[in-house]
Amino acid sequence: MREPFVMAGEKPLLHLQEWEKRFPGLVAGFTIRTGGVSEQPYGSFNMGLHVGDEPAHVVANRQMLAEQLELPFETWTCADQVHGNLVCQVTAAGAGRESLDNVIQATDGLYTEKTEVLLASFYADCVPLFFLDPASGAIGLAHAGWKGTVGRIAEEMVKALEKQYQTKREDLLVAIGPSIGGCCYEVDERIMERVRESTSRWEGSVTPSENGRFMLDLRKLNTEILLEAGVSSTNIAATDWCTSCRTDLFFSHRKEAPVAGTTGRMASFIGWKSMKGEGSTS
Repeated sequence: MREPFVMAGEKPLLHLQEWEKRFPGLVAGFTIRTGGVSEQPYGSFNMGLHVGDEPAHVVANRQMLAEQLELPFETWTCADQVHGNLVCQVTAAGAGRESLDNVIQATDGLYTEKTEVLLASFYADCVPLFFLDPASGAIGLAHAGWKGTVGRIAEEMVKALEKQYQTKREDLLVAIGPSIGGCCYEVDERIMERVRESTSRWEGSVTPSENGRFMLDLRKLNTEILLEAGVSSTNIAATDWCTSCRTDLFFSHRKEAPVAGTTGRMASFIGWKSMKGEGSTS
């Protein structure tokens, strides 16, 4: 399967290209670290208000992204991510766009069927999960670090879409975005205990490392959880981008923060412009 997240043009973005082509009016993708106004160690397209960057710089970067996506900045909507598995329906745009004071509280997954709502969440190694129901037009984002992954936030989103929009699990589209890969993510037995509890199909996501430690592929683990939740394998598109390998393109908390003390955040984003397009099956 070819890489689903593609750099198009000179804008500092990776686009979920096949989805955007198939569904006119949809914008979906992932930012990279360059092209913004933040200063080091947040240089330069930092999207996170919670990491110590100058808030005015973060807001300017977010405004820049909205402009590049040709959506009003007022559509920007995000949550206070806590590495949990709670997902929340969004019925109106605007939460958390300029301040942490009005973010959607204690939530790691957002979904909506509304147009003119740009869902966004933030990353520096964790796994972004994108959801799209072709029948209803419902869209979602889930932030899956190791805690959210073993908490099966992927399945929580599937269940929420099924309940709210009668989404058929076998028709749901899911994309797994840039994150730290199994090549770089070493974990200890404490985390592995939770991994083994999360799914009976965990073994393909883990390879032994040194000193009783393990290399964990969170993207594969989320894939197995999605398959268990009833999503079709042909409808799951996973990236090959590793945020730790490619710090020229991405912020990586695990690789950079131990040295610099902190780093910036990329944003995943998905939203419908005012006109939703009919999906093509071709």
